[in-house]
Amino acid sequence: MTESAESAESPVDRFLAAVEAGDIAGCTAWSEATVLDATVPGWRFHKRGADAIREEYAHWFAAEGRFEELQRIAVPGGEVVRYYLTWVENGIPHAAHHAHVLTVEGDRIIADTVLCGGRWPASLLAEMEAADAAEAAHAQH
Repeated sequence: MTESAESAESPVDRFLAAVEAGDIAGCTAWSEATVLDATVPGWRFHKRGADAIREEYAHWFAAEGRFEELQRIAVPGGEVVRYYLTWVENGIPHAAHHAHVLTVEGDRIIADTVLCGGRWPASLLAEMEAADAAEAAHAQH
C-alpha cells in the first residue's frame, strides 16, 4: 500500500486491513499516546503507545486471515467494530471473535478497548458447532 493510498483511508480501515493481511508491523493506525485496554479470557491488561500495541497485536494477528463477519458502527468520536476472523495457523484452522470500541482523532486511533473471546483451534470450533446444533435441535422440540 502506498503512503498516499494509506493516508486516504481511515485509521480503522488501516487497522482492519493489517489484521486481514496478518501484517501489523507497518500499520500506522495508532498514535504514540494510544491506550489499548484489552479484556481476554481470564485477564485484562493495558498497552500504551503505537509500538507496544503493534507488538501485542503482532501475536494476535500473525497470519493472513479473513473476516467471516464484520460489523462497523459509527459512534461519536470513532467506531465500534465487531468481527469473526478466521485463519490457518500451522495447518490448523482457527477463529476469533472480537469487539473493539475505537476512539479516533484525526488520522489515528487514540483508544482501543477490545473484548476478545480467545483463539479457537479447529477442534474447539467443531465442539462449538456441535453444541450449537444440539441447542437448535432442542429448541425445535
